[in-house]
Amino acid sequence: MSKVTLEPQKWVERYADMMYRYTLVRVKDPEVAEELVQSAFFAALKSQNSFAGKSSEKTWLFGILKHKTMDHFRNSKKNISVDLTAEENLIHFDASGHMVSKPGNWNINPEEAAENSELARVLAKCLNGLPEKFHRVFVLKEIDGMSSEEICNEFDIKPTNLWVILHRARNQLKLCLETNWLKTK
Repeated sequence: MSKVTLEPQKWVERYADMMYRYTLVRVKDPEVAEELVQSAFFAALKSQNSFAGKSSEKTWLFGILKHKTMDHFRNSKKNISVDLTAEENLIHFDASGHMVSKPGNWNINPEEAAENSELARVLAKCLNGLPEKFHRVFVLKEIDGMSSEEICNEFDIKPTNLWVILHRARNQLKLCLETNWLKTK
């Protein structure tokens, strides 16, 4: 197997848009997403001599971006508490934590739904509508595939709190999708 050669002069053209979209889903702020992508490119330029060529250029760059994004979350986590009793988190829940209105059964083909661009647009809108802490935890768990233990350590929460956050985030997403996508079908 031949060693992969880096082509830094082509990084922006090849990967910038993809890296920006990847980051924007995670941080919800266009300016922060741009800064993180730029920071990843800069870090890659500084460390390009240590690139071992064991992965593709794209995989290596996204690995750097993922670390920059996690650093961003670590640095900003002190501004985000995970308070499950806050009023904003109970949008679709009563005082005892039970759902006010239960989501319905969709009866749709998951493969067809996965290819639906309108669904993707509405899902992005619904994700951005989640409270910040729900959004971060959901993205780390369901999109980035981070382990429950890592998330609990990152946010200094107990596994039961993680389960409640994920449960509420999923239900809020489902209700949002039912309102903004299924009713338009």
